[in-house]
Amino acid sequence: MSSLSFTASTNKLSREDYRRQKDLEAARKAGTAPAEQDEEGKDINPHIPQYIAKAPWYLDTGRPTLKHQRFLPIEETKDNSQWYARGLRAGPAATKFRKGACENCGAMTHKTKECMDRPRKTGAKWTGQDIKPDEIIQEIDLDYDAKRDRWNGYDPSEHEKIYEEYEKIEEARRKMKANELDKQINTKTRTTIRNLRIREDTAKYLRNLDINSAYYDPKTRSMRDNPNKDIGAEDSFYAGDNFVRYTGDAPNMANLQLFAWQAYEKGTDVHLQANPTQGELLHREYLQKKEKLKDTSKDSILAKYGGEEHLNAPPKELLLAQTEQYVEYSRTGRIIKGQERAVAKSKYEEDVFNNNHTSIWGSYWANGNWGYKCCRSFIKNSYCTGLAGIEAANASNLLTASEIKNEEESSNKKSLVEIHAENMKKSKSKSVDDTNKHLKRKNLGEGDIQLDVKKLKKALEEEDKRNKIKKPDFIIDDRKRPYNSAFMGNQDKIESEITEEELEAYRLKKQSYEDPMANYVDEED
Repeated sequence: MSSLSFTASTNKLSREDYRRQKDLEAARKAGTAPAEQDEEGKDINPHIPQYIAKAPWYLDTGRPTLKHQRFLPIEETKDNSQWYARGLRAGPAATKFRKGACENCGAMTHKTKECMDRPRKTGAKWTGQDIKPDEIIQEIDLDYDAKRDRWNGYDPSEHEKIYEEYEKIEEARRKMKANELDKQINTKTRTTIRNLRIREDTAKYLRNLDINSAYYDPKTRSMRDNPNKDIGAEDSFYAGDNFVRYTGDAPNMANLQLFAWQAYEKGTDVHLQANPTQGELLHREYLQKKEKLKDTSKDSILAKYGGEEHLNAPPKELLLAQTEQYVEYSRTGRIIKGQERAVAKSKYEEDVFNNNHTSIWGSYWANGNWGYKCCRSFIKNSYCTGLAGIEAANASNLLTASEIKNEEESSNKKSLVEIHAENMKKSKSKSVDDTNKHLKRKNLGEGDIQLDVKKLKKALEEEDKRNKIKKPDFIIDDRKRPYNSAFMGNQDKIESEITEEELEAYRLKKQSYEDPMANYVDEED
């Protein structure tokens, strides 16, 4: 039973013993197994944590006990108030040198080799002068705590002398500062300057006002990175929160805590807070065995397969005198180019250029529309026309502006009726010319359908009338209109067949405001 108790040795248990120990502890906590008893026959509560129930190594008796958690009896404690009489001598000094005394100072309480006085050119044995008195020798039986008490025997009155010395220094400093202020300024200004407070607690976000410097979190008031990387962490007054976290003994303490957790999971009875000395020794022993095993494994592989000469070869950078890793440093040692920090990317696609575009969709905005900046096209997923598209867009904008200006100037001279008549005449002549040109192109094409000029003109007139007729109120959108339905003033009139001339008239009258190639159609004479 004692081998499974919590006072067992800290050596690594076998898997079977560790399992039996855990089962026994669980049974004791559940009440199905009897609790452990100390040396007085009292039951020990199984729910007490292990780091409390286990005795330290200097009080471990090898048996389960809680005596180390109780106060010691008064009769067992020793008087620790006694200490060595430092610097005291036993009575007056002798007038003559005594046999067996120190040859240097003449005291009887120590030998010549143990003398702490300055070595004399001629000792007291030969001169018989300046013989020192004997020291007081005390034999004090101190316990464990008294031997390790660093302040035992210290006289508190000695510390008052230090207070007095510092108070004198501060008083002299105040007088000196007051004299300097009296020489430099008057009485009114002196009172104001003395009341000013020195602001040495500079905020972290004021260390470097550059936008691209270290990030400051206002919620937690933390700045993990170094705000002044050009200066360096050693020369900088503040090098960021991570500088303290990853320097000094902080990484070693983190590794030690990780080792304690892993060792406890594998069955080793170790607790870093309860017994830090044991954890440190086990960690040191683990590192030594790990390095030894690593060297043994390396030597065995080299002895079996060879190739030790390749491990002793210098690096490739020295052999080839060049490397592909380009790194540029500043005068302070900061990396300017080369191993830069990776930019955080989003989950969406970025900088994806389609259809020969050099900019993304939405990089251009004009007249309430989004488009491509490279060609100023407002049609998404269209083919990029480059500078030609930009020139065409500028030309169309200039033409539209000039037409509006001319119409405004002519409207001041002509009436509305005349302007409307001219516009109708222009549109009619333009539609006839467009029809003739289109027929000429269609009839000259190979394999195209031959269209009748008269029927096409009639279809164009019908298409103009259809566009001018107001749609019924119950028709909201053209996409919801019945197929092949034409509202020509009579809802019941539905054509049974659409000719090629009517289809061609619909294509000609259909407007495309966003066609980037509309200005590139050659006009034929």
